[in-house]
Amino acid sequence: MINQMTINGVKAVITYDSDIDLFRGEFVGLNGGADFYAADAEGLRREGAISLKVFMDACQEDGVEPFKAYSGKFVLRIPPEDHAAVTRAAIASGKSLNQWAIEVLKQAANQ
Repeated sequence: MINQMTINGVKAVITYDSDIDLFRGEFVGLNGGADFYAADAEGLRREGAISLKVFMDACQEDGVEPFKAYSGKFVLRIPPEDHAAVTRAAIASGKSLNQWAIEVLKQAANQ
């Protein structure tokens, strides 16, 4: 399980940096880097909110979209036997492979 935290609606991945004995948060999906450090969860929430505000303010000031843009397309390479298995699962559920994959990916991303 990846340790994550949501601050003001934006997800951040949390890791531990043993070199400095602090937890590090890094926001994901932003159009640039915004990280923060703290010794505990409360500190991470506080420092994360500050870091995110500074990032958003800088984007607004510079006229930059703060979130990455995505095309909606990506290539997935899987072994042929897995391709066959997921195709069978899609057909069995009465869906196209694309629709089935979208539903499975959405479900996995929300956990």
